[in-house]
Amino acid sequence: MTHPPMGKIILLNGAPRSGKSSIAAVIQNTFPGIWINLGVDTYMKTIPQSLQPGIGLRPGGERPDMEPAIHLMYRALFESMAVHSRLGLNVVADLGLHAMYARNMDPLDLCAQALGGLDVLLVGVSCPIETVMERRIATWGKGYEADGSVPAPVMRWQRAVHAGRIYDLELDTGSSTPEQCAQAILERMAAPHGALFHQRERAKRL
Repeated sequence: MTHPPMGKIILLNGAPRSGKSSIAAVIQNTFPGIWINLGVDTYMKTIPQSLQPGIGLRPGGERPDMEPAIHLMYRALFESMAVHSRLGLNVVADLGLHAMYARNMDPLDLCAQALGGLDVLLVGVSCPIETVMERRIATWGKGYEADGSVPAPVMRWQRAVHAGRIYDLELDTGSSTPEQCAQAILERMAAPHGALFHQRERAKRL
């Protein structure tokens, strides 16, 4: 029996409101083949209210009681991506992979373990903080603090999600449309990549 070629996996890593979901939608609707979205918003819809926000927990170590469950959720999510890929389905996932937990935990390490040997493109997605704030206000009606400053949790997201990361491709959605970002991803996929695994090997040597 012949097996289908393994599907590709695109991981879009960035803070909330950085534009990841819009890029994922373009990829799903325009890239060749079948693309399954296994991102944070999709996953959060599957878990009970008692565990919200699950893998969407913001940086800061605010819920150490929830972290063992989050560790398991990430393992399950990444293993699911691997199964999809091995069955020939492509995966795009918009995530906020930070390591700012109370316990020593970096989801990117779990990701590298689960997706070893697969075709993974790791993409960093960012945009200026002013743009993030505009999108937060438009989406949730939540903006700046009374003194005009950016809320501390928003700044933690901006700093923590890309700290120490190595990417195959970095995108700025403040200066590029989702369509332009998707095109850049498509072009980068054709070249050698593997930042996810290079990052893990580097971490082992430190």
